[in-house]
Amino acid sequence: MLGLVLVSASGGARSAARLSQSGGTGDVRTVGEGSPGNAGVRRLAKLDVRILEGVAVGTSTVQLASLLHLSRQGVEYRIGLMLRQFQVANRAALVSRAHSLGVLSVGAWPPRVLPAFLEQ
Repeated sequence: MLGLVLVSASGGARSAARLSQSGGTGDVRTVGEGSPGNAGVRRLAKLDVRILEGVAVGTSTVQLASLLHLSRQGVEYRIGLMLRQFQVANRAALVSRAHSLGVLSVGAWPPRVLPAFLEQ
């Protein structure tokens, strides 16, 4: 479990108060406020960005390996690292979590990792 509660801007104070009163623990973050760096996600290496974007559009491991000049196992290793980093169990959940944290662009196809999450 992440220990992170996402609260909408409209119900933030009430939800945070309920969390406090119920003895819940965890950080409260208002969705849509603050910089992307506040989402608790480390910046991604350029290779991880390309892999995440490929996973988001449904590119297979073999196709990604060929495009990136890596072995299939190399791509699977990098995806495994991102699964642990985002604390999810599979590729679909990885893409979903990346969208919910604002890592992937919204309303554009193909989805792209926003520059704020790219390692320099």
